[in-house]
Amino acid sequence: MNTTQILSRLERVDLRTIWKNEAGNLTPWLAEEENLKLLGDTIGIELELEAQEQSVGSFWADIVCKDQATDQRVLIENQLEKTDHSHLGQLMTYAAGLDAKTVVWIAARFTEEHRAALDWLNHISGEDFNFFGLEVELWKIGDSAIAPKFNLTCKPNDWSKSLVRKTQESQSAELTETKKLQLEFWNAFRDFTHDRVTPIKPTKAFPQHWMNLSIGRSGANLAAIASLWDSASNSYGTNEIRVEAAFTDKNAKVFFQQLEAEKPAIEKELGSVLTWHNPEDAQACRIYIRLDANLSDRNQWPDYHQWLLENLERFRSFFGPRVKNLATVDELEETTE
Repeated sequence: MNTTQILSRLERVDLRTIWKNEAGNLTPWLAEEENLKLLGDTIGIELELEAQEQSVGSFWADIVCKDQATDQRVLIENQLEKTDHSHLGQLMTYAAGLDAKTVVWIAARFTEEHRAALDWLNHISGEDFNFFGLEVELWKIGDSAIAPKFNLTCKPNDWSKSLVRKTQESQSAELTETKKLQLEFWNAFRDFTHDRVTPIKPTKAFPQHWMNLSIGRSGANLAAIASLWDSASNSYGTNEIRVEAAFTDKNAKVFFQQLEAEKPAIEKELGSVLTWHNPEDAQACRIYIRLDANLSDRNQWPDYHQWLLENLERFRSFFGPRVKNLATVDELEETTE
């Protein structure tokens, strides 16, 4: 009896089968959180959407994101055909206007000339500037669902080495004992979530007391906190962990006020008493839940990680849809005119 398994063949699908045009189809698809995650995994950057069709003077950039590790802007331009000079010029114009440190050019196919242009830009630019070129493909097997695939054709010089170097520097012996503890705590949190089915995807661990996570809107984010400072007692006598809905840009106060107007209903639905922190002398504000902790006791870390994960999931599910529907400063001003 022949036991050889019959294997199917990969079949390439024309991009315009799924995306009829760039602005109306490809850009909105790419701006979705799960698809930015796929792109981010390809280039090694945690991406958070800031805007799509972002105004740059009299022009419009396809997608603008934030590098969650550095808070620097990432410009993404896409096209359904092979690369052309027009898009190369747009990349330079938009990057300058947005002060983007990372530029990602996505196309159906890269010409040798444009691949060489990105290689040259990476060669002459400093380490803070990065240019990526990716070809996007669609594939299926038989009658299977169609799946996207990004192929990295251009990347910054020694990109992988640079990532390793930055990680090693952040974990170097020059860190204080507190920073080493923080880095170890967040690395352990990443390991804790790795084998669990959860929408929470921790970012790269850094030696700091916070880890920011996307909530789906620019100027707002989730935050996991592991602090040696206890905000309840205003002292370092005890520690605490927190989960926050944080607001940081010019819309921070109006976002906070709209949510605070529903405070009783929000706390009732969440089943938790929250801390509503809105300092007069700072733009940023946050809504959070906290728990007393002893971060030096590593035996308790699994319990702390479980608490953080459960509450990050709750905050993401609860605040995510609400934050997306909040009115901005500009929108509120328009309604009063």
